[in-house]
Amino acid sequence: MLTVGLTGGIGAGKSVVARRLASYGAIVIDTDHLAREVVEPGTEGHAQIVAQFGPRVIAEDGTIDRAELATVVFSDPNAREHLNAIVHPLVAARAAELTARGPVDAIVVHEVPLLVEIGWQDRYDVVVVVKTSPDIAVGRIVEARGMSNDDAWARANTQAGDEERVAVADYVISNDGDEAQLEAAVGELWASLRLRSRGAAG
Repeated sequence: MLTVGLTGGIGAGKSVVARRLASYGAIVIDTDHLAREVVEPGTEGHAQIVAQFGPRVIAEDGTIDRAELATVVFSDPNAREHLNAIVHPLVAARAAELTARGPVDAIVVHEVPLLVEIGWQDRYDVVVVVKTSPDIAVGRIVEARGMSNDDAWARANTQAGDEERVAVADYVISNDGDEAQLEAAVGELWASLRLRSRGAAG
C-alpha cells in the first residue's frame, strides 16, 4: 500500500486533483468530510466542542454550526488551536481505520488541506502539493463559495504559504493553467505513483 498526503491552499484545486486520482483507481479519503463526521451529534467530538465553545456553535437541529464555529476560530488563534486539538486526533484515528481497510496494493490518497500547518507530512509515503497563484485561488473561492474578496483573502492568509508546502513535497502540481493541462499533470502523477507503489510492494 502507498499512502499519499494531498494538500494545497484554499482554491488551489486539490479536490479536483483528488477526484481525478479517484477516477484512475486511487482510494481517496477526504479529511474535511471526516472532520464533519467525527463531530456529528452523539459523538465524542461533538461533546468536546460543546464543552469548549458553548451552545452558540450549535445549530437548531443539534449539529455543529460550522459557519459560526468558523467565525470564532478564524478570528482567534487560541480558539483555533483548541478546535484542532479536539478534531485532529479524531480525524487521524478515523483516517487510519479507513486506510487499513484498503487492499495491500492500494494507493490511498488523503486529502488534507492543512497538512503542513498541523505537521502531518511525515505520516505519508508521498506528499503531493497542488499550488496556484494567490490571485487565481482567491478568484476561485469568491466564485465557488460566494465569499467577499476580503473574506477570501483573510481565509487564505490563515494557511501556510506555497513555499512551506513545496518544501515538504515529493510532487508539485501547478494549477494555473486550463483543465487539459491539469489532466495531463495528474496523469503523469498517477503513473509515478503506480511505479512507486510497485516498488514498495516489491
